[in-house]
Amino acid sequence: MKTTPTASRAAAFAALYALARVAADVADHWVQTDGQATTKGQTDDPEKGTTAAAGRRACLAHVASYVGTQAAAVAAGSRLLGIRITPGRAAAALVVSAATHYVADRREPVRRLADATGKGRFYRLGGPLGGAYLLDQAIHHGAETVAVAILATGVDR
Repeated sequence: MKTTPTASRAAAFAALYALARVAADVADHWVQTDGQATTKGQTDDPEKGTTAAAGRRACLAHVASYVGTQAAAVAAGSRLLGIRITPGRAAAALVVSAATHYVADRREPVRRLADATGKGRFYRLGGPLGGAYLLDQAIHHGAETVAVAILATGVDR
């Protein structure tokens, strides 16, 4: 079977998405520290003794390990699979992943978006894997799709 440039790019996209998605799950659930997970969404709340600055620092530390994990997985996987990616597109994809991950993980933007789109009740479903977590993950998946599309369109054939 002879592959066309479009078919090659589609196959590269699928492989790169799988690598980025697995790396994201590992980074979010294994690499992220408990302190980062519990602090990254903090806002200034004197009653709780929390500060937005501590939340921002924890979120930045998490995002750094998150994109580092994605970069390592995509670099190693693409090398093993023979997918040549351009450095500029790799950098752009990581910036998209990092920026969107930071905004979503600060939590308040996702809550406001949920309220604005009529998903506020779903957002507030209870439990650690309730609506807030599911909407957060949906945003991450969508952003990763955009990031990998940027990456795959620069695949060297």
